[in-house]
Order: sequence, then C-alpha cells, then structure tokens
Amino acid sequence: MAAATLITLTDVQLAYGHHPLLDHADFAIQQGERIGLIGRNGAGKSSLLKLLDGRTQPDDGDIARTSGLRVATVEQEPDLDESATIYDVVCEPAVHAEDWARPARVRATLERLGLPGELVVSGLSGGMRKRVALARALADDPDLLLLDEPTNHLDFDGIAWLESLLRNWKGAAVVITHDRRFLDAIATRIVELDRGKLLSFPGNFSQWQERKAQWLESERLEQARFDKLLAQEEIWIRKGVEARRTRNEGRVRRLERLRVDRIERRERVGNVNLALAEGQRSGKLVAELKHVGKSYGDQRIVHDYSTSILRGDRIGLVGPNGAGKTTLLRIILGLLEPDSGTVKLGTNVSVAYFDQMREQLDENDVLADVISPGSEWVEIGGTRKHIMSYLGDFLFSPARASSPVKSLSGGERARLLLARLFARPANVLVLDEPTNDLDIETLELLEELLQEYSGTVLLVSHDRTFLNNVVTQTIASEGDGKWRDYVGGYDEWIAQRPARVDETAKPGANKSEPAPKAEPRAKSARTARLSSWEERELSELPDAIATLEVKQSALSHKLADGNLYHQAPEEAAAINAQLEKLHAELEAKFARWETLEAKREAS
Repeated sequence: MAAATLITLTDVQLAYGHHPLLDHADFAIQQGERIGLIGRNGAGKSSLLKLLDGRTQPDDGDIARTSGLRVATVEQEPDLDESATIYDVVCEPAVHAEDWARPARVRATLERLGLPGELVVSGLSGGMRKRVALARALADDPDLLLLDEPTNHLDFDGIAWLESLLRNWKGAAVVITHDRRFLDAIATRIVELDRGKLLSFPGNFSQWQERKAQWLESERLEQARFDKLLAQEEIWIRKGVEARRTRNEGRVRRLERLRVDRIERRERVGNVNLALAEGQRSGKLVAELKHVGKSYGDQRIVHDYSTSILRGDRIGLVGPNGAGKTTLLRIILGLLEPDSGTVKLGTNVSVAYFDQMREQLDENDVLADVISPGSEWVEIGGTRKHIMSYLGDFLFSPARASSPVKSLSGGERARLLLARLFARPANVLVLDEPTNDLDIETLELLEELLQEYSGTVLLVSHDRTFLNNVVTQTIASEGDGKWRDYVGGYDEWIAQRPARVDETAKPGANKSEPAPKAEPRAKSARTARLSSWEERELSELPDAIATLEVKQSALSHKLADGNLYHQAPEEAAAINAQLEKLHAELEAKFARWETLEAKREAS
C-alpha cells in the first residue's frame, strides 16, 4: 500500500530577485519519509520551508495539503522567550486547535529529551537552545517536521541523539543540513534545489553523490546536443537571400523556440575558487605547551596538559559543548595566559583566525572594504587580483561589492569571512566551526584546499566527515580539564579513545562473566582453496554487478523527475521498492566478491 501524500507542490514559482528561487517546481512529500534538502547557499532552501509550513505563499502555482495536516518548524536560530523557563517555552500554545493534552505531552517530551524544565532560557548554550526548540516542535505532535540546519551548535553527543530521534520518528521530516554523515544516517530521499528546480534522488547522501554524477553527465550531453542543433540552425538561417526565400517556416519557428530555450536555460553557478596567501614560512615549532592549567572558578578547563604543535600539522580539537575548545585554542596561540605551566610560541608565526560567531564582521561595512580596505587589489600567492574578481571567486557579483554585511545570509557571511581570511598572508590557520552555514560543495572545496595547505591548521568542528578529510591529529577533551592527543581524524579518535563509563558499566552487567571463547582458527590455505564453480562465479561477478548498476542508474534517472511523485505516486513507490531490492542485491554481490577474492588470495 502506497504511503499517503502530505503536501504536493505543482508548477510553483517564487522569486525575490532576478532569478526565481522556484521555477515551475514540482514536489511531493510522502508520509513517513525523511527528506534531506540540499543546495547552494542562497538557492532558496529556507524559503521552501516557509512555503511548506504556510508562512509565505508562492507567486504562482498550487500547494495542496492533506486535511488537518500539522506542520512544525525548527529554524536555524530559534526565537525563544529569554525570560521564560524551558517548560513554559515548550508549553506555549500550539499553532493548531486548543490542546488539553499538551501539558502532559510536554512533560513526557522534556523527560525523554533530558531537558530540565525549570531552567531559564537566557542561560542556555546554543546546543541546549536547539534542543528546546526541537522539544517545542515535537510537543505539537506534527505530521511533518521541518528542520533548518539542526546540527549547528550541537556537539557529537547531541548530533547522535538527533539522529536517533529522527530514525525513530513516525512522521515525515524535511531537513536542511550540510552535515554529510548526518544525511547518510537519517535520509530516505535527497532533494536538491538547483536553479529553481527540485531534483529528487532516493536513498541517502552517499547514494545521491553517485546518482548526481550520472545525472550531471546526462545533462551535459543533452545540452551539448542542444547547442549543436542550435548552431546548425543558426548557420542555416544565415545562408543567403536565395536560401531565405525557400526556407521552411516551421523550421524558422523551431529556431525561434530554440533561441528562447537557450536564453532561459539557467547555467549551473560556478564553484567558489579558493586560494590561500601562505605568507612567510613559520619555524618548525609552532607552539609548545608544558603542564598547562586553566580554570574559571571551580571549573577546570585545562589540567596539566602538554603537547607540541609542528609546522604542517593539521589538528582537530574535539569535545562536548562547554569543554573549553576555544579556550585551549586561545592558550595555544598565546592570546590567553594559563594559570599554570608554560606556553612557548615558535618563530615567524602568522595567524589567520576564523571566528565561529562571525564577530570580525562589522554589520555596516561594505563587502569590498571587508576584504581590502582602502585598496582595489589583493595579493594571493604572489598574484595581484582586483577586488571585484576576488569577490567573484567567492560567488559575490560586482553589483554586491558595495552591499553592507548586514544584507548577507549566514552562508554568505561565512563565504565573506573565508574570503577575508584567505586574502591575508598567514602560515597558521585557526578555524573555529568553519562548516556552519557553508553549502556542501564549498565544504568539499575547503577540504581540498586545507589538504594541500603547507602551513599549520588548528580546527574546531563537529562535522565528522570534515574532520576525517582534513586533520592528521586530534586533541580530545576527556572531561574535568583533561585533554589527550590522538593520531588521525574523528573515526580514528573514536576507535582509540578509552571506553566511557556508560559504555562499560551497563546496568545488570555480570562483572564475573567469563571471557568469550576464542574464535576457531582460520582454515589452512589447503582447505580455503577456491573450487572450480567458485572460480567461475568470481569471474562472472563483475558483469553481474555492472548489469545491476545500469538498472539502478536508469531507475534513479526516472525518480529525478519530481513530477513522478504527485502524478504517479504508486509508480514512484514501486521504483523505490525496486531500487531498494537492487541495492540489497548489489550489497550481497559485493560482499560475495570480497569473500571469494579473500579466499583466492589465502590459497
């Protein structure tokens, strides 16, 4: 039985400027699905959420909602009553009809989410504020939950908690996020907002990456064929007086349509062009800490910590919110005196600092002055570049060079701060939560830049994929001011760190339980040898996998058309079921291939 459709957008148009955010877009949300909504900064993702929950109306087109649909939204920066308690904020009257059961539901929600109802909102951290906003949304008992960048301000434990909550969520959800690992954990469908269109791909983010590459190649080939046809017709129409006398009027009308289509084609916006001015090379030693301690009142932030940071290290600082990551960063850089111990800075250290609160940006400054005050030029790696061209590298048009900072979105502010950071020669980059508000493509480009950077990088981030792809060493908080160094990124830290108390001392565990029996020894090479039929099976597996992948690609291409979800929901559901089956078959064949290959190598 096909899932019920909660909301259907048909031929919807919405514009706030020259290019429409939604250009005759079609979209449908099915009951129980979890949609990851992705797209470039400024593409219109947050505006789409406002259409879905009814805060704004489209310029044209239709939005149909199922009768009695309840929608709850958690915005990127939740608006909470600072003077109220958590309980009072969550218990605010719901947007729908009077709800007598709400107080009891609120108490149950707060207990389930571990939120102390008596605390006042004004003293809460960013992560706690996000949890309160989520609790308020859940207390509405919605059919559809809309989340705008929900992982911002959450630490690793908070992100894991949210992943678990969404995986067990019975309603539908649409989530805007740049966190690729989070999307892999929770999404059942990825929808990309690209040049005013909504493109739908079944599965999680990793599966979307594969299918999107195939889709972009198809688009490129289709546009190349279109351009070739248009060029041929343009040559034909210009052949001369005699040819024009005998020309086919139908062919002329087709050429006119081709010209209109070419004008209306919205080219894919270019990527951010990142380059770093590295400046003078630092000494081999960047910083050395010996037995450093720092406390605020009774709270120990750093206790007896020693480490050495060398030129070229790419270090990630990780730990829960409030552990003191930013404090430790400032001690390392010599910006904050420790209470005990010593900090030695190396020679020729030149620091560029990316602040998570964006406090370096003056709201009234214009973009050009933020980058290069009093000059029209910047120097990047010995190359002189005009400020307009440099802003263009970060996707700011020349017309916006004189716009004030206060007119920028969160993602644009992050891009502007990166542009300012990279325009200043530095051999130590300090990035405090740089991934907040950046779109996924810019994140991936930033990863590549940092991987190639020959200077030193100090990074605070809760983006697990970003940490894995960038850092070579991790400094982790282990509670009560204790910090410890680990080799590698996030996954290596998780594998190496000591087991936490709550992971080892589970209630009811039998401490005297005998150790598990040892696994039987591996079979000898003689008994592990491949049989003739296994050899044949192994040789046939690549072709079998390729055939399944071709089928998978064809079905994914069908689902990329958003019309299918509201014009033929049963067919969309059937295709999704086929894709799930194909995915399972592929997983089984890959596993079998690995097993047989391992067996052959052992023999």
